Amino acid sequence: MDGGDAERKVEKPEDSRMVTGGTRESKERARQTSTAAKENTRPEETMLMEKVLHRENLRRALRRVITNKGAPGIDGMTVEALTPYLKESWPRIREELTSGRYVPQPVRRVEIPKPDGKGTRTLGIPTVLDRFIQQAILQALFPLFDPYFSDSSYGFRPRRGSHDAVKAAREHVEAGYRFVVDIDLGKFLDTSSHCTPSHERLSKRLS
Repeated sequence: MDGGDAERKVEKPEDSRMVTGGTRESKERARQTSTAAKENTRPEETMLMEKVLHRENLRRALRRVITNKGAPGIDGMTVEALTPYLKESWPRIREELTSGRYVPQPVRRVEIPKPDGKGTRTLGIPTVLDRFIQQAILQALFPLFDPYFSDSSYGFRPRRGSHDAVKAAREHVEAGYRFVVDIDLGKFLDTSSHCTPSHERLSKRLS
């Protein structure tokens, strides 16, 4: 053996587990890390839909729709008929929801008089099935958005209502405020564009 052979023998790693790309242990760690990364990068919409379709979330949504009662939608289905219908048709409905093929039915339009007696207000009544699905989606989305609502917002929020708004108004009066500004954007949701900055911010929040 010449001097060059001796040097090459000294330079050879003593760990016989070394293979191209690293040791078996390091390759296994890399594989596990890659698998974990894939699991953590699932599309956000998939994870959100899983929350919507979670069994307990659906049960809560069904209880809320039944408690709220309300008139039938365009298909004539009553709240009492919803539970039997879901027992029979839920596998198909769930598949349509997860595949993106579910299409809500048109709402039934009803004209109701305004409280001040000046004209009427158009009320849209969805079907009870669509109300059930909307409620399930609301319950999944609300925790994502509620923290960003104003502290002065009392409408349609859990554990808040008109009595809380009146209490806050009294506190403002006692603090010395004397002016009230009442602003109402007439038919805003009927005429607003779906490409406004507010809609863009909403889309970013969802993603």
